[in-house]
Amino acid sequence: MTSSDYIRTGADAQSSALSVSGAMALAKGALEGVTVRMLGEVSEVSNKPGYKAVYFTVKDQSASLPCMIWNNRYQSSGVQLRVGMLVELTGRFTLYAAKGRMNFDAFSISLAGEGNLRMRVAELARRLQAEGLMAQERKRPLPLYPERIGVVTSPRGAAVHDVLRTLRRRFPLAEVRLAGVPVEGVSAPSYLCEGLRCVVAAGVDVVLLVRGGGSFEDLMPFNDEGLARMVAACPVPIVTGIGHEPDTTIADMVSDFRASTPTAAAEAVVPQSEQISASLRGVAQSAELRVRNLIDVGKRDVERQLQRSAFGEPARLFFDEAMKLDDLSMRLGRSIPDSLQADKRKLTSCASKLSASLRNELDAPRERVGALSGRFAYQSEHLTDAYRGDLAHAASRLHDLSPLAVLSRGYSIVRTESGELARSVDQLQVDSMVRVQLSDGAADCQVKFVSSSER
Repeated sequence: MTSSDYIRTGADAQSSALSVSGAMALAKGALEGVTVRMLGEVSEVSNKPGYKAVYFTVKDQSASLPCMIWNNRYQSSGVQLRVGMLVELTGRFTLYAAKGRMNFDAFSISLAGEGNLRMRVAELARRLQAEGLMAQERKRPLPLYPERIGVVTSPRGAAVHDVLRTLRRRFPLAEVRLAGVPVEGVSAPSYLCEGLRCVVAAGVDVVLLVRGGGSFEDLMPFNDEGLARMVAACPVPIVTGIGHEPDTTIADMVSDFRASTPTAAAEAVVPQSEQISASLRGVAQSAELRVRNLIDVGKRDVERQLQRSAFGEPARLFFDEAMKLDDLSMRLGRSIPDSLQADKRKLTSCASKLSASLRNELDAPRERVGALSGRFAYQSEHLTDAYRGDLAHAASRLHDLSPLAVLSRGYSIVRTESGELARSVDQLQVDSMVRVQLSDGAADCQVKFVSSSER
């Protein structure tokens, strides 16, 4: 008899008793026909080598349930079950008849709530680590005495006050460039990236990326892949102080230095004034000791040099050179007068030769210039004779043709009011003004009467 037969004859259950196997088969058939989704916390896990399935137990506040999932389904889910993990299961109930025990046969398993977030963050961390973004050798050292410090955080949280107070107390010489941005919400990663760009553009030496404590979900913006790559590619060192001591984000992993809290991050980038004073005192003491050693060594060296015989009789150091200098001086004293006399005689001879040569070379040009001067004087006296007669004749003709000559003979020139030459009485009007030009002047006249030779 099958389980369907038992279900079909369930109304007759009181008339005929079922065997244990039959009752279990009846229950198994009823349970396996229902597929459910279930949310629970993992309380125990058994994943032993050689088993065909993974066995675990989920619970809530009021109940617990043993579960199992076949190995192929478990591996394809990508979830590594651990105690305390919140998971979401899809499957059906089933009965193991041999033990009379009910199990939940899981078809699929996935992380729920924070567990799912942690799985995504862990996957991103593995991928970035494989790319080398978390490698220790790429992390840069922090500047010992930063002049400008960038701070990227929320402008309203407690973290910004803790950081500024710590920087002012420990190293007040540093200038702070603050980029106040949201640190929670979906758009927080983009604001954080923009804040980093702004403080880097302001010329900071180191950047503090900080925020106060919160839940795992609150810290998710600092697990963003874009922010992680921005931190890794930043041209200046970045120090993170995100959350509390146990909290570790992707930004912490790729940063150049990870501090446990915002205050610890501020302390990491600046020295204490006491440390600076102690360091300066140490440097001063070391410098003083080295200078004293150098002075002692130099003093001993000078004392050794003073003991040498050369310093007792310093003239001996230059004896040979002095003798050589005296010899050269005497030779030079003898040779200079002789050389000057020879040069003087040579110069006198050259001057005589030059004077004679110049006289010979100038005599011929002087004679030629005299001859040319005589010819020029003669030519200049008779050059205009041929033109004087023509000039006198042309002047006589010009005088005869001159209007002034005509006027000197008693004639006159008449011009109208417009300045035109009056050649006919037709150009003259009664009572009009005319100008009469004579040989020795001109007169303005008024026409009283006009007569024509034809009338």
